[in-house]
Formats: sequence, C-alpha cells, structure tokens
Amino acid sequence: MSDSIKIKNALISVYYKDGLAPLVKLLAAQGVQLFSTGGTEQFIKDLDLPVTAVEDLTGYPSILGGRVKTLHPKVFGGILNRRGLDGDKQQIAEYEIPEIDLVIVDLYPFEETIKAGGTADEIIEKIDIGGISLIRAAAKNFNDVVIIASKNDYPTLQAQLEAQNGETTLAQRKSFAKTAFHTSSHYDTAIFNYFNAEEPLDVFKQSVNTSKTLRYGENPHQGGKFYGDLDAMFTKLNGKELSYNNLVDVDAAVALIDEFEDPTFAILKHTNACGIASRPTVKQAWLDALACDPVSAFGGVLITNVEVDLATAEEINNLFFEVLIAPSYQPEAVELFSKKKNRVILQRNDVELSKKQFKTLLNGVIEQDKDLIIEGPEQMVTVTEKTPTAQELKDLYFANKIVKHTKSNTIVLVKDDVLIASGVGQTSRVDALKQAIEKAAAFGFSVKGSSMASDAFFPFPDCVEIAAEAGITAVLQPGGSIKDADSVAKANEKGIAMVTTGIRHFKH
Repeated sequence: MSDSIKIKNALISVYYKDGLAPLVKLLAAQGVQLFSTGGTEQFIKDLDLPVTAVEDLTGYPSILGGRVKTLHPKVFGGILNRRGLDGDKQQIAEYEIPEIDLVIVDLYPFEETIKAGGTADEIIEKIDIGGISLIRAAAKNFNDVVIIASKNDYPTLQAQLEAQNGETTLAQRKSFAKTAFHTSSHYDTAIFNYFNAEEPLDVFKQSVNTSKTLRYGENPHQGGKFYGDLDAMFTKLNGKELSYNNLVDVDAAVALIDEFEDPTFAILKHTNACGIASRPTVKQAWLDALACDPVSAFGGVLITNVEVDLATAEEINNLFFEVLIAPSYQPEAVELFSKKKNRVILQRNDVELSKKQFKTLLNGVIEQDKDLIIEGPEQMVTVTEKTPTAQELKDLYFANKIVKHTKSNTIVLVKDDVLIASGVGQTSRVDALKQAIEKAAAFGFSVKGSSMASDAFFPFPDCVEIAAEAGITAVLQPGGSIKDADSVAKANEKGIAMVTTGIRHFKH
C-alpha cells in the first residue's frame, strides 16, 4: 500500500469554475499534466496553461450531446489501476494508459434545477453519469488517487500540495474519499427522492449537507447537532447561538404562527403556547398575549407574523426572553434589543418547509405527514340545540389552531381572539380542563362566556358538565366517541353550544 504520492497527471472536469483557477495554476507550476473536457478545458486554456483534451486521450469525441465524454478505459483505467500490482502495471503499459493521480470533478446541478422549477426533461438531463462514475472510481482507489468532488476542498488540497511539494499522504486521500462518497450519496438520494415522489417505495432516505454543532442537547451531558441550513431559514440580528432546546421551541413557534393571518403574537414555553393574541396592532397583540401568563413567559420564545416596531420593542424589552422571531424589525427596535448581547433576535426568511416529519424511535425511524389541516367555521358541525354565535365560532377557530400545536391531552380556552388558559400534556382530559380553569383564575381571567376546544373527543360527558359549571358557553371537539350522544345531551341540558369537526389533533 502506498503512502505519499506525487501527482503527475490530473483529470479536471467541473460544472462550476469558481475558485478553481489558483489550484489549476499550482498544478501546472508543479509540472502536472492536465486532462480536461469541454468548458473546463477552455477555462484552463484561457489561463494560458497547457491542457490535453480527454478526446485526444481516448481517441473518441464527446458524443450524444455531451452525455458521453469520459466513459472510456483510458480514463477509468488510469484512475482505477492499482500502482502496487504488477498485472495492473503491465496492462496500462500495454494499452498506453496514463496513471491519473488526481480527479477534480463536480456534478450537474440536479437539486438546483428542481428548485428553479426546471421541466422534467431539464431535470433528467441534470442526472450526472460521467461525473458520478469518476467520483466513485477515484474514491474507491484512494490508495493511489486524490478525489476532489467539491469546490470547498480546493483550498485544502492547494495547501497540502504547497506544503508537501506536490504530494499527498494516504490519510489525506482517504479523507477526500470520505467527502467524495458523501457527495455521491447525497446526490443519489436527491435523485431517488425525486423519482420516489409518486407511488413511493416504502423506504426512508434523507441526506442533509449542512450541520451545526450545538452547545449541547436537551441537557448539558448530551451532545447535540442540527442538520440543516439555519442561515437560509433565519437572519440572526443579535444574540448567542441557538441551543437544542431553543431550536425545538423555535420550530413549534413557527408552526403555530403560520396558522394566523391577522397581526398575532405568541409566547411559547417548552413548545406550548402560554400566551397568544390577535389584535389590530402588534403592540396590543403583544400586551394581550403576555397578560395570559406573564410567569411562564419569562425565558420564553416569542414570535409574531408582522413587523416589530420600536413601541412594541420597548414593551417586549421589559421581559427576559430567549428568542424573538419576526418577519422584519424597525432598525430602532433591533438597536434596542441589541443592548443585551445574549438575546437572540431572528428575522424569518421566506423558506419552504417540509411537509414530512420524522424522528428516531427504538431501532428505527418513524415518519408522518405534517398535520396541515385546520378546520374553520365552515367545517364545524353544530350538534346541539344551541348554535354558536359568530364570535364564538371565531373563538372556536382560534382555539382549534392552538389545540393543534399543544401537547395532548389538551384543553384550550379562548375569549375574543386571546388565549385565556390551557391545560397541556395531561393524562386525562378532565385534568386538562381543570388545569385550564384554575390557571385562568390564577391570572385574573373569567372563563364565563369563553369558548373551549379539545384535541380529541369526550369519552364521557364529564368535561361538558365541568365546562358548563365554569360558565364556558361553546365547545369544539372532533367527535367520534361511541358516547358522543351523552356529551351532546349534557350540552343541551346545560345550554352549551357544541360543534364537531371530524378531525383529531393529537400531538405527542
């Protein structure tokens, strides 16, 4: 097995040329013979550097509209031959195949073409054949060959060649091979998922190219990483790096706020809303959301769907919070928030979010479609003698949006587009309702005349009876219990309006 190898011949064929020139110039200065194709060949010529066309090496021109350029034994034999085997040495000598010690190649922009809205034919043409084959061949033969499959590795290789007089070590080549196999694996996963969109096979494949190491996981003794592009999702205007728990709360906050169109402010703690209000102005939305539970709001994650102005920022500034998210901010608001360096201020960018969710579980992964349904007044079926008023229907809709994003078992109480209180994560629905009623009283809210939403049906009429005794006047539930009639009868007896939606919103 070889260790340090000096590069004598290099094959260079890339789609993107940015950042390539310094490395090519170094290779030429170190006496490396360059082989290339098409646009890359012309790029090297424009640098006034000697280059040999691959078609001159193979004796075949680029054919089939460029689909076949490098797929030839004189190319792949040069890459795959094992320098330490006499048989391989004899064959490449017999067929006059040069040993190719370095392959620099990238892949057609398949994912970028999809994102740009390319046609089916354009997307298919961006499935790279020669490039992916070159990457795999060179990476397989890392004992003798350097493979560079990403422009991000140009500076690394250049530094190594400058420091080591044109040589690379086995450890360096193996490291490049690992990166190359990641490139090919990610590329193939993207292609598979494109083809798997219709009539999908029952397999799970995901690949994420970017990652960020977090300070720790849920607790300091746990490691944590985020795989994804946070910089695409948010522009950070101030504050420390987001933690694992911050990210979990931020995800919940984004999902919740996207349910609302009117100016809305939400405060979340441990992924549950502890305050949320829709109002004509962002300042009033903030004040009313905070009033719901100012104790839990301490150290929370805040989010709004409208610009944060200075007047609102001055009110928010009175509270200690971890993260604030908005689509935009007045410059004066950012300046005010920036006086405390650790508070994270995020400006949300327009990024399409996945419609799938998955997580590890036991010895595998579970995946599901996101809960993208929300039932408005049009989907609410009145099942009682009393019909909800227009405001009650509006409040039931508001409450249903919150229920959808709150841990089960949950009960949510709303009055006039403001969360009054909720009972979250309880082992019984009765406990969730009692918790909500008690919490509302603790912060000075009267539940009389409020509307109540439940994430699942009532197996017994006890919740309806408790709600009536508290003065709640309208109830939303999905329905579907074999004892629905008992709950409806109890609502009629107590003079409560009840609607069913036919949709359950469990959240575990």
